[in-house]
Amino acid sequence: MMGARMKSRLTRLFIYTILTITAIACVYPILWVIMASFNPGTSLFSATLIPDRLTTAHYFNLFVEREFGLWYRNTLNIAFWTMILAVALVIPTAYALSQFRFKGRRLSLMSMLVLQMFPSFMSMIAIYLLLLQLRLLDTHIGLILVYAGGAIPFGSWLVKGYFDGIPRSLAEAAKIDGASNATVFTKIMLPLSSPIITFVALSNFIAPWMDFILARLVLRSSGRKTLAIGLFEMVTGYAHTEFTMFAAGSVMVAIPITILFIFLQRYIVQGLTEGASKI
Repeated sequence: MMGARMKSRLTRLFIYTILTITAIACVYPILWVIMASFNPGTSLFSATLIPDRLTTAHYFNLFVEREFGLWYRNTLNIAFWTMILAVALVIPTAYALSQFRFKGRRLSLMSMLVLQMFPSFMSMIAIYLLLLQLRLLDTHIGLILVYAGGAIPFGSWLVKGYFDGIPRSLAEAAKIDGASNATVFTKIMLPLSSPIITFVALSNFIAPWMDFILARLVLRSSGRKTLAIGLFEMVTGYAHTEFTMFAAGSVMVAIPITILFIFLQRYIVQGLTEGASKI
């Protein structure tokens, strides 16, 4: 009995030690970047975690010396409309694949599944040529369409799994009472699916908010830059060494996402786990 208790305590101690080390490894870089944003000068180097002298000049200079407000507005515009369009495309698609049986349904599901196996950067050249032919290159609309379209395969599979888990008796009872398919979808299925809809909306807001590669490929004009492009250009090249201002910009970028996760993490986790477990 004593040996079993000792083994249990050692196992628990080992797990807590690993978790503590992991937490420190994750939190320390974040704290280091936050403290670096208050460090005077342009260098990120500091002998201590908390600099001897703190300043907020870098946050002020982001909006005075750089077009940070414009970058912020562009990124917010792209992320917001991507979220709206992605939800409008994913939810009806997933509902149709889950609740109806039609010719080509299985082929559509398998095509979506296969598309998820390939990394997104493999389609960069095709996306560039397609937007060029449609005259949507260097436009926010083109970027929004690419982001929203790319969200359909994974999002549809995820939401379909959630819809599959909702009892069909609810829809059948509503139809017996005279409800149409549109009424069943809007009055029954959508209210029951708020967790997964929240997850799809937030995931499609965060993706363009943090993306750099696709935005760098599509956008060229200085007035259409996003946060990722603007911050990247602040520290590239021999003449650009404003690393502390870059750290301040990184903190400003993380604030909206952090707030969203804090207030909506319950819906995010519930939607992800329930949708994934029912696929």
